[in-house]
Amino acid sequence: MKKIHVIAPSGANPDQKSPLGAIEWFKRQGFEVQNTDCIERRHQRFSGVDAERLAEINQISKLSGDHLVLAMRGGYGLHRLLPDIEWQQIANAIQNGLQVCGHSDFTVFQLGLLAKTGAVSLAGPMLNYDFGSKEDQLDANPDGFMWQHFQVAIHERELDCTVEAQQAYLGRSTAGELTGTLWGGNLTILCSLVGTPYFPAQKQIQSGILFLEDVNEHPYRIERNLMQLLDAGILSSQSAILMGGFSAYRLFDHDQGYDLNTVYEHLRKRLPENIPLLTDLPFGHQANKITLPVGASGKLSYKPSGFILRSKW
Repeated sequence: MKKIHVIAPSGANPDQKSPLGAIEWFKRQGFEVQNTDCIERRHQRFSGVDAERLAEINQISKLSGDHLVLAMRGGYGLHRLLPDIEWQQIANAIQNGLQVCGHSDFTVFQLGLLAKTGAVSLAGPMLNYDFGSKEDQLDANPDGFMWQHFQVAIHERELDCTVEAQQAYLGRSTAGELTGTLWGGNLTILCSLVGTPYFPAQKQIQSGILFLEDVNEHPYRIERNLMQLLDAGILSSQSAILMGGFSAYRLFDHDQGYDLNTVYEHLRKRLPENIPLLTDLPFGHQANKITLPVGASGKLSYKPSGFILRSKW
């Protein structure tokens, strides 16, 4: 795969340094990078008016199977487009080899695609910041761990990741092995889709392996979202819950010791004892991230010291 087709379905670029650096870096690796004009679009806080961004998404259904569609960045914007996305046409292109990758606000598209068609997409790096430097437009230096797993995902359609967890909340079972549908993404985005046609049906995610991440959210907001998923019966229907990166938040004196570990401890008390809650999944708004197939079958082996996550799709 040597063709990368960039799309900008959500927020506008704060500046041009990161995307330009990423484009140059991909070219040096021998990739053909297409649709680069989208990095310059802007309307209010969005990367173009709704009609532009919708047309760009729907046009990916016409791409050949040797293309990887890569989201430019997250932010907000995809919710506006959901009713008019041509889900089945895009799923048909994916069936013919097309791959689509992103995270953050792109969780909206990934879960909508899974709900509407069952097609697999990739939760992984994006053009901005993952492949482009924040400092100099020609000085991109992507994280080696991220790049290695990304290449395996797009070329071999495989995931094999071993994680040493700092903390595991295992419940009744201290070790085990299980399989289930891999799904999830950004926690706030996922919660915003509950009760809509763009949230996967229960039969699609029953006994699944749910992975979650978020950014700029205080632990109490993370807990509130997790309680929503718990009370909606979503968490208790999973085989395992994997917590990725929860970054860029600030604790206050008022918290009096309340932190992310407190959230996990409280969630563990309310989860069924047979569902492992595992932390330190390398995924989220961070440099060292794996690429996960949303909607594919995964295999998880876990113990107190960490876990192994595998998938082939």
